[in-house]
Amino acid sequence: MIRLSKSSISEREISAVATVLKEEFLGLGPHVQALEKDLNAFFGGNVSAICVNTGTSALQLALQDIGIKSGDEVLVPTLTYVASFQAISATGAIPVACDVNEADGLLDLQDAERRVTKKCKAIMPVHYASNLGNLEAIYAFAAKHHLRVVEDAAHTFGSSYKNKLVGSFGDVVCFSFDGIKNITCGEGGAVVSKDQAVIQAVKDLRLLGVMNDSDKRYARTRSWDFDVIDQGWRYHMSDIMAAIGRVQLSRFPDEFKPKRMLFAKMYREMLANIPGIKLFNTDVDSEVVPHIMPIRVLNGARDGLREHCIAQGIQIGVHYKPNHLLSKYAVPGVRLPVAEKLYGELMTLPLHVDLTQKNIEQIVEQVNLFLRK
Repeated sequence: MIRLSKSSISEREISAVATVLKEEFLGLGPHVQALEKDLNAFFGGNVSAICVNTGTSALQLALQDIGIKSGDEVLVPTLTYVASFQAISATGAIPVACDVNEADGLLDLQDAERRVTKKCKAIMPVHYASNLGNLEAIYAFAAKHHLRVVEDAAHTFGSSYKNKLVGSFGDVVCFSFDGIKNITCGEGGAVVSKDQAVIQAVKDLRLLGVMNDSDKRYARTRSWDFDVIDQGWRYHMSDIMAAIGRVQLSRFPDEFKPKRMLFAKMYREMLANIPGIKLFNTDVDSEVVPHIMPIRVLNGARDGLREHCIAQGIQIGVHYKPNHLLSKYAVPGVRLPVAEKLYGELMTLPLHVDLTQKNIEQIVEQVNLFLRK
């Protein structure tokens, strides 16, 4: 079986976790603080990172911290994992599903323009399949309509836009460190921003809103006489997770990043001339470190190809079912035709750092075999 995605865990991660277990302090503590400092250095020191238990929590807290509340609206592309929508609705706000561009699967700003109302307070661009599109256009759109920007960068860790790391600039940027992302903490996420009011709020709200408790936890103590002024959540990262994440971050530049980029390049070159396959445009202004490898299978052949690959021991994914087609987020009369068309064509091929070049060749051979036959 060639797995669709997986964690890459070495003896270093295992040893790091063992160290935490031997210390017998397993909650938020000095290892979380150390990971946050490592991330600050990774992003260049101009922003701050606060770690939480999931990427979804990061999005929810970021939205809450910029003032999103019940009844507000947030523009978001429908082609994303449901986590993006759940993070919005968890604040009481309404996710406004927008269509995507057929060429790259990213937010269609022309469609978003038609959906702006007085209730719109934020826009959440999703960096689908690690592509970034035109971030300057996103921020210009937000400025025009007086919106805050919360970037869902779950797919994009380590990618750059015009030679600047995603997360090192912008308004508020949220990452996921779950088991299959570009780096993992087992589970986990981070909110990254230069807005120190947002950063301080995340530090408090991830610990049930207990003010200034994070600094105590870093020192392995806790607050006993404290105040709470806002709704908080138990969304903190643990030292066990942070220990994994620190090793993963150290492995990223020389191991994870080049392998992911190489495998994606191989796929693109080998799939380019196969009839019935269409690839998303890649960003000319970006250095993309890919998280997933979605392709478009044309002429109604997607399901047959998917079944063929699975029968050959190749795991296949579909990223994603558009959220406006889900019962919770469906709005009567709303059709998003590009996303709906893509949903019938999308198929995700295996991509992770423990693949081999031979695996890539085997996968493409089966795709080619089925489509040409």
